[in-house]
Amino acid sequence: MDARHAQFPSVSDMEPHESVCDVKPFNPCVLIPVYNHEHAVGKVLEDVLRHNVACVLVDDGSSTRCKQTLDALQAENVGKITLIRHTSNRGKGAAVLTGMRYAAAAGFSHVLQIDADGQHCTDDIPVFLQQSREAPSAVIAGYPVYDESVPELRFYARYLTHIWVWVNTLSMQIRDSMCGFRVYPLGPTIRLIKSRPIRQRMAFDTDIIVRLFWEGVTVINQPTRIRYPSDGISHFRMWADNVQISCMHASLFFGMLLKFPQLLRRKWGR
Repeated sequence: MDARHAQFPSVSDMEPHESVCDVKPFNPCVLIPVYNHEHAVGKVLEDVLRHNVACVLVDDGSSTRCKQTLDALQAENVGKITLIRHTSNRGKGAAVLTGMRYAAAAGFSHVLQIDADGQHCTDDIPVFLQQSREAPSAVIAGYPVYDESVPELRFYARYLTHIWVWVNTLSMQIRDSMCGFRVYPLGPTIRLIKSRPIRQRMAFDTDIIVRLFWEGVTVINQPTRIRYPSDGISHFRMWADNVQISCMHASLFFGMLLKFPQLLRRKWGR
C-alpha cells in the first residue's frame, strides 16, 4: 500500500468494536464495490459526489488498468473518498462486507450500496437516504423499474429467485432481493455478519437481506430506475454463479424450516 493509501486502515484492522452496533446519529456513506469497471466508475463516482455524501470504494482485485483509474480518481478527490483494496478478487459480497466493516469502524451509521457499472440511478440517492433517515432501523431495498435495455432472460429469471425468497421468508415483503442499490443500517448488519458467514459472490444480495429479515429487520421497498450497464460488462458466471445461487436457496429453505414458528408468528402478528 503506497503513501496515498496509508491513511486508511487495512482490512485486517477493520473489525469494529461492539459500540458500533449501538444506535448512532444518522451518518451515512456510499459504498461502491469495484471490479474492472474502469470505463464506468468515474461517471458513477462523479454523480455520487454531487450529493455531498462520503464515499467508500472497495477495489476487489481489479486489473492494472482499473487500479490506475481508481488511483487517479482518488488523487482528484482527496478527502472525499476512501479507497480500500483486496489483493485478489474475492467477489462482490466480500467487497461489500469489507466496506461495511470499514464504515462501521469509521463511525458511519448506515451504508448505501450502489454498483460501479452505472446501472443504478444516482439521482435516487437522496430519496433512499431520506427513507433511511425516517426509518433508521430498516433496510431500504431498491426494486427495479426497468427500461428497454434489460435483457429479457434476466428479467424473467429473477422471478425464480423472487419466488424462493417469498417462500423462505413466508412473506412478500422483499419485492426484489437481487438489486444492489440499497441502504443498510450498520448496527444489525454488523451483528449479523459477525454471527455467521454470508455468501460472498453473486448470491450475497439475496442471502444477506433474507437473513436480516429473519432477524426482525424491516425491509422498505423503494422503486428505482435500472438500465443495463453503461460499460457492457457483466461479471455473472452463468454456471458457477447459478450453482452458488441454487445452493444458497437450498440453505435458506432449510434455515426457514428451523425458523418457521417464529416467521409464522411474525406473519400472523402483522
